[in-house]
Amino acid sequence: MTKSKPQFRNKWRAIDGVLLFDKPLELSSNDALQKIRRLFQAEKAGHTGTLDPLATGLLPICFGEATKFSNALLDADKSYTALLRLGQTTTTGDAEGEITAELPVNFTQSDLDAVLERFRGEIQQMPPMHSALKFQGKPLYEYIRQGITIERQLRTVVIHELLLNSWSGNEMEISVRCSKGTYVRTLAEDIGAALGCGAHLIALRRTAIAHFKLSDGYSFQQLADMSDAARDACILPLVSLMPDMPQLILDGIQIKRLAQGQRLGLDTGLPDGKIGLYGPDGFIGVGLQQGRRVAPDRLLSGVAKLAAVMDLTEVVEQ
Repeated sequence: MTKSKPQFRNKWRAIDGVLLFDKPLELSSNDALQKIRRLFQAEKAGHTGTLDPLATGLLPICFGEATKFSNALLDADKSYTALLRLGQTTTTGDAEGEITAELPVNFTQSDLDAVLERFRGEIQQMPPMHSALKFQGKPLYEYIRQGITIERQLRTVVIHELLLNSWSGNEMEISVRCSKGTYVRTLAEDIGAALGCGAHLIALRRTAIAHFKLSDGYSFQQLADMSDAARDACILPLVSLMPDMPQLILDGIQIKRLAQGQRLGLDTGLPDGKIGLYGPDGFIGVGLQQGRRVAPDRLLSGVAKLAAVMDLTEVVEQ
C-alpha cells in the first residue's frame, strides 16, 4: 500500500514594514536577509544598503509592501565607526587582503588633525576593484579575481562628518557620516597615504542610515529569543521609511483615479517632488507633485487593484 505524502501547511506570511537588524560579522547581507525572512516567515523581503561580510551593524530589512519604498534608503547618508590599521597597506584595502607594504607610523597629532580636515566635505574617490560596482554587467571583484584591472573614474562623494575617536600606536578609530557611494575602505587607504604610512580597514560598523539608528536595532539572537508577538512588534510601519515627506489626504474618487494611473489637478500648496498619499484608512502610496498636478509614483498593491474593479465613467475632471 502506497503511503500518501504528508501535507505541509504554508507558513509564509504577508508582513509589511521595516526591521532594523544588527548584522553580525562574517555574514553576507543576503544570508542575513534569508535568516530574518525565515525567522519571521515573511512572504517577501529585501534589504537596503549592502554590508560586506567583514562589516557589522545596521541593515534595514523591508518586508512586503515596504520593499516598494526602500529606494530612499539607498540614496541616504550613512554613518559608520571604522577601525584602521596604520603602517600597512593590503591588496583589498581591508583585512581580507594580503599585505603589500609596511611603513613606519611617524606623525604628530597636529599632522593627523590637518589630514582629517582635508577629507571633510566634498572629496574625490577612486572606486576599489574589490567592490560590487559593476562594469559591463559584472561586479569589479569578479574581474580582479581573474587578474583583470578595469579603468575606473574618480567619483565625487561628500564626507559630512569625520571624527577621531581614538588613536594609539598603529590603530585609529574614526566616525564617518557620508553620502551615497562613499567607500570607507578607500577613505581609510587615502588617510593612510596622506599620513605617509599607509593604512587599511580592519573593522567597520554601520551605525545609522538616514534617520534610522543602530541603537534601535536588534540582533538575531534577541529576535530568536522573543515570542512571536514580541518579535512582530519590532517591525516598524512602512511609513517610517519616509518620515519627512509632505503628506496629502485624498478622498475615495481621487484615490480611484490615481489607481487608474490618472493625474489629479490639485492646488495642494506642497512643493514639487515626492509626497506621501493618504486615504481614509491611512497611507496608500507615494505621488509626484508637479505644479498643479499630482501623479501616482508608487501605490500599495491593494490600491492598484482598485483599477480593475471600478467604473470611472461618471468621474469628471477636477
